[in-house]
Amino acid sequence: MKASYLKRYPLSHMTIALVVILSLAPFKEIPQLENINLLDKWAHFIMYGGTCSVIWWEYWRQHTKIDWQHVALGAIVLPVVMGGTLELMQKYLTVTRSGDWLDFVANDIGVGIGLIIGYFIIPKICKG
Repeated sequence: MKASYLKRYPLSHMTIALVVILSLAPFKEIPQLENINLLDKWAHFIMYGGTCSVIWWEYWRQHTKIDWQHVALGAIVLPVVMGGTLELMQKYLTVTRSGDWLDFVANDIGVGIGLIIGYFIIPKICKG
């Protein structure tokens, strides 16, 4: 990765690092939250939707037009691959976490929502 990407997209990289840490770190169950249906799926949806929205926001702050090849790779393909890879890592490389394909689906829905937010809403915010 070029150093310029780190300088141009620092919040995106920090958000990605946070998602990786949250995905692999051991967590204790919180009894007060056990009654919330699909809480884990909502967390995945928010993490990936938020990450992709940050990527789009940093992209729009620096560009006036979309380079779809660049954006598709950085804001769509890589987050989807990251989500699948982290689920496999949870399943095979941790003892306190378990991989779940429904989590992967929630990740991908978050990426899709991030795409919608990034394409339709963030440009209006960045361009005023």
